[in-house]
Amino acid sequence: MQTNMTADILKHHPGRDALPDAGGHFGIYGGMYVAETLMQPLLELRDAYMGLRLDAVFQKQLNEELKVFAGRPTGLYFAERLTKKLGGAKIYLKREDLLHTGAHKINNCVGQALVARHMGKKRVIAETGAGQHGTATAAVAARFGMKCRIYMGSEDMRRQALNVYRMKLCGAEVIGVDVGQKTLKEAINEAMRDWVANCMDTHYILGTVYGSHPYPMMVRDFQSVIGHEARAQMLEREGRLPDEIAACIGGGSNAMGLFFAFLEDKGVRLTGVEAGGRSGEVGEHAARFDGGRLGVLQGCRTFILQDPEGQIGLTHSVSAGLDYAAIGPEHAYYRDLGRIQMTLARDSAVLKAFRLLAETEGIIPALESTHAVAYAIERAPQMSKDQILLLNLSGRGDKDVQEVARILGEL
Repeated sequence: MQTNMTADILKHHPGRDALPDAGGHFGIYGGMYVAETLMQPLLELRDAYMGLRLDAVFQKQLNEELKVFAGRPTGLYFAERLTKKLGGAKIYLKREDLLHTGAHKINNCVGQALVARHMGKKRVIAETGAGQHGTATAAVAARFGMKCRIYMGSEDMRRQALNVYRMKLCGAEVIGVDVGQKTLKEAINEAMRDWVANCMDTHYILGTVYGSHPYPMMVRDFQSVIGHEARAQMLEREGRLPDEIAACIGGGSNAMGLFFAFLEDKGVRLTGVEAGGRSGEVGEHAARFDGGRLGVLQGCRTFILQDPEGQIGLTHSVSAGLDYAAIGPEHAYYRDLGRIQMTLARDSAVLKAFRLLAETEGIIPALESTHAVAYAIERAPQMSKDQILLLNLSGRGDKDVQEVARILGEL
């Protein structure tokens, strides 16, 4: 099936800027698979966003907020000591971890909050796994004077207690979800139920390039600032583009944000790193392309970890933000096209990479972002010293230090 699908996409590939189509499709992926009760708020959101997307006044306001509130642009950092230790390609880090609230999530939250305010919404809700999206949502709600409620699985609340308190400090109400695996999937379900009941005054700030149209497109657009900045910075610093760029992928917003500006640069290899978990056994990982298949979940059609009857599979990752059974539809599309390569990193390699980056560069990465670092540890030595490997350091690891210490028995 893979060969035929790829050939068909190559024949009819519409180009980066033409995606998604009017129905929110990236080839066979994406779309609007929702209950009738959600169609009206989604169509309202689609129409509002499409009207603002190319509006010069809106874009000026967005850019100003990203500068003065979020802290853009972020730096492009040459990891000199890590490069020397690994002995291969030059490793650069796009420092999204330096943003306000500690991760790339603030880019999307600022954008969606501005859209919500334009639509006259007084209340925002969100789901969160690692807590970075919840923290960013709470921060922008405080910034714009909106009521805020965050849904979070109770297991993730345990793993990310620091971020739970940060949300509350910003005035958000944090609702624990104590059903199922008590992680991100269940939090999304509860947020969607809230939105159905309160769509007149509420906007749902979905945190990744997932869900029903227009979310995959909208979140991608707001995160694409990462790649546009990185591309210009790399040309200024090295006089050329990197040979490869890599990023962790859960839903995939940080990865698509970096990849989007490079999609048409065929000489740049794009690599997504999924959560390999403890092993390749069912329920022990969250790598959708390692046992997943086509299906529909929470608003869109994409690759999903599921059993033969279509029941959503159990997942595991040391990182709460990657512990999810589905991947963003645009990633699935470009993976079929052969433009994005997918790999995975096991928990054990991630924990080693977490320590190595801290010891060599004095940078403590989020466990999610550390999946890309773990990949680089294997990949960079395979590359020559005149090649460049760019990683998206999508978040900082303050939130994960206590959990890593617990796992390693160092508390």
